[in-house]
Amino acid sequence: MSAGVDLARVSTLERARSGRRAIRRDRLVAFLMLLPSLVAIAVFVYGFIAYTGYVSLSNYTTSRPDFTFIGFDNYIQLFNQRRFQENIRNLIVFTAFFLVVCLLFGLFLALLVDSRVKGESIFRSIYLFPMAVSFIVTGVAWRWLFTPGDLEPTGLNLLFESLGLGFLKARWIADTSVWPNIEVTGLKVRLLIPLAIIPVVVAAVWQMSGFCMAMYLAGLRGIPEEIKEAARVDGCSELQVLRHITLPLLRPITLSAIIVLTHISLKTFDLIMTMTGGGPGNKTELPSLYMYELRFSQFNTAGAAAVATILLLTVSVLIVPYLVYNRRAQSIER
Repeated sequence: MSAGVDLARVSTLERARSGRRAIRRDRLVAFLMLLPSLVAIAVFVYGFIAYTGYVSLSNYTTSRPDFTFIGFDNYIQLFNQRRFQENIRNLIVFTAFFLVVCLLFGLFLALLVDSRVKGESIFRSIYLFPMAVSFIVTGVAWRWLFTPGDLEPTGLNLLFESLGLGFLKARWIADTSVWPNIEVTGLKVRLLIPLAIIPVVVAAVWQMSGFCMAMYLAGLRGIPEEIKEAARVDGCSELQVLRHITLPLLRPITLSAIIVLTHISLKTFDLIMTMTGGGPGNKTELPSLYMYELRFSQFNTAGAAAVATILLLTVSVLIVPYLVYNRRAQSIER
């Protein structure tokens, strides 16, 4: 009897050991499979990030490499420049308008499509089509529309004049004014909204509103219809259902869209380059465009690296809390 029990124990121990060996073997195989990707990410992502941060603290400001450590002098020089202050102002204005209009317009389109209109697939394709176009093509097309024309009207101004609506003509991307043109002590730029950046926002919203529509539509289709029907039975109007049920349940979608759109706005380069070139008078120039000029026109590698580091830190301020929030949400669900 005892011999049989001992054999059973030995068999159980052997199975446990073989199971642990199998688990270790599987983990080793998985690690070896991931190792090339981990090495590539470590070198080409985090390695280059560290290199960029190091260069931003050096004296590499000419075409000749000079890695002499000078601390935060490049950052101080940047923030004391009128041009970079204008870049920051333009970035804040562009991001604010781009985010708000994209989210609102995307939600509006999603609500329209979610109403089960006839030809829904056609409308979805039309709204998503701009995403298939590159920002370069978008910038070229909208530049033609928003170019006022010095001798003869072009684009929208030509359309307004043809329709007898000449009073709607404007300078668009050639407008150098800032509204309401507030002067703040200690700043070298005037606040608040450079009017030339509004057409750029319109082009960017046209490009990305379909993305917001797709995200919100997926969220709307994931809301159980029974919840809405119960609210309607209790006497809630459609507006109350939208305000108290739909929008709160769409908060994770909104947060994800904000992260993605903010990341896009911070690194926007090709749209500005093709549509305005940063003009007029740097009224539409963003830090990404200034970074490009610092490196490839002025050969100020350290200054360009400082701008890149500032943009990276700005993105991190947004993404890190988002990742922490997602991790906590997943741990709660478990």
